[in-house]
Amino acid sequence: MTNDEVISVLNGLIETCKDGDEGFRTCALDASDTRLKTFFTNRAQSCAAAALELQSLVRAYGGDPDNSSSLGSAVHRRWIDIKALITGKDDRAVLQECERGESMAVSSYSQALTRNLPESVRTVVERQYQGVLQNHDQVKSLRDQYRS
Repeated sequence: MTNDEVISVLNGLIETCKDGDEGFRTCALDASDTRLKTFFTNRAQSCAAAALELQSLVRAYGGDPDNSSSLGSAVHRRWIDIKALITGKDDRAVLQECERGESMAVSSYSQALTRNLPESVRTVVERQYQGVLQNHDQVKSLRDQYRS
């Protein structure tokens, strides 16, 4: 795999992390339960830290790290805002949209791991992927709790 290919994969994951950061921050604003607000804020900080780690790797491979989130993320956040208005900031609805966003992150990381990444990069991506899976599972569990 060339350096440019590694940089491209990493920049895609940076975009995913930025999407997660912004998405979780939006969810924190829309949630009414203070425990959820704290959870979402902590997850946003984790996504931001993951993006910084990936940006460092991009620089190590001689590239310019991505600094923005995707258009899809902006659309998704807007959908969260609209759905929250319609449902009166119902925490379950916010969690459902958050879970949808985390499913997209799981997909992005699993796709990246199908690539022939250098071992040092693969190690970071696999570790972060485990965090993404944990986020997804926690959001799903919280959503199920709010279903009751």
